[in-house]
Amino acid sequence: MVHSRAAPYLGTMTTRIARLDSRALIRVSGPDARPFLHDLLTQDVETLKPGELRFGALLSPPGRLLFDLFLWGEPDAVVLDVAADRRDSLLQRLAMYRLRAQVTVEAIDRGVLAAWDGPLPEGFVADPRTPELGGRSLADHAATDATEGDWQAHRLAVGVPDPTADAPSDKTYPIEANFDLLNGINFQKGCFVGQETTSRMKRRGAIKTRMLPITFDGPLPPFGAEILNGELRAGEVLSGRDGGAMALLRLDRLDGALTVEERPVTTRRPTWMETST
Repeated sequence: MVHSRAAPYLGTMTTRIARLDSRALIRVSGPDARPFLHDLLTQDVETLKPGELRFGALLSPPGRLLFDLFLWGEPDAVVLDVAADRRDSLLQRLAMYRLRAQVTVEAIDRGVLAAWDGPLPEGFVADPRTPELGGRSLADHAATDATEGDWQAHRLAVGVPDPTADAPSDKTYPIEANFDLLNGINFQKGCFVGQETTSRMKRRGAIKTRMLPITFDGPLPPFGAEILNGELRAGEVLSGRDGGAMALLRLDRLDGALTVEERPVTTRRPTWMETST
């Protein structure tokens, strides 16, 4: 058996907090802020309440993943939590779409924090992807007792992809990165950029590949290292660390002896995936 079902990730039950320097913020404000974003993003923005947190993406017109993001509701604005090295690109993209919309789009400087392995501290909101991840908060200053590397290890243990690290090109469909299982796509909201392709894939069940966590012995293979099922290509290694990584895998080639660099590979279906399907 090359794949297994993981037991629920329980952590140490002592809350840990890390600052995520890999994330940055954009505020979209003005009378048209919510309808402007609602027509672009995979998530319902018009019903986003102040203090509420949602997960979504901005896709290319053909439906490929461009930017993963979190949406924080404010009384008169929406704050986007995005990859720090993609913020300028997203600012440019939003400016391109703005046209006559009455919106102000600006970068803001606040910290993004993650908390996990215990009760969420005051000011944190549960991660909308899965409660197993813990929660997030925006803060200028906060006491931390963990590093972003610790947070990334926790994310990998829970089995949730990091689209920025795992899909650095614009070739990945959001469903391949499990957005449909992680509350990242609202299929009832109507149109958004890339909606036609995304909805068709979900409706027809034409999902041939997904990102799944894998384990192996030894160091992390290079990004894109080929995973084989016998002599057949079964997928490729994405981000990770020694002993484990995320991989983009063909669902029809999971059964059998998988290897990477001639090392045995075990795939795992996370608990949140079991309850989402």
